[in-house]
Amino acid sequence: MRHDPAILRTLAVSAQRKAKRPWLSLLSALFELARGQAELLRHAERNWASATFAGTRHTVALAFAGAEAIAAAEHLIEALPEHEFAIPGQLVADASVVSVEQRTLPEPQMVIELELLLLEDDQ
Repeated sequence: MRHDPAILRTLAVSAQRKAKRPWLSLLSALFELARGQAELLRHAERNWASATFAGTRHTVALAFAGAEAIAAAEHLIEALPEHEFAIPGQLVADASVVSVEQRTLPEPQMVIELELLLLEDDQ
């Protein structure tokens, strides 16, 4: 199942109005970065805080199947560390690829796990 970035953006705007949790906007941005070729396997969110900042740490696993999807996954992996996210009320302080699993048979498949740290931006 593929995810439509436009629908996710609409849901994200609605969710942002109802709650301050940024997870839907984050997932929408990741699907867009994955060129709509990703399938969400799992998402976990936990609170994070330091002496001066508060936010959330997100772990996201995405699956890609087929040659076109693998190319999109490779694009996401390359672009993620420097990508400028636009998530209302949040700054993405860290975004990294934690693991990559790739299979070639019976068809090319890739599963990537990402970890992102979002900090609350009250400006």
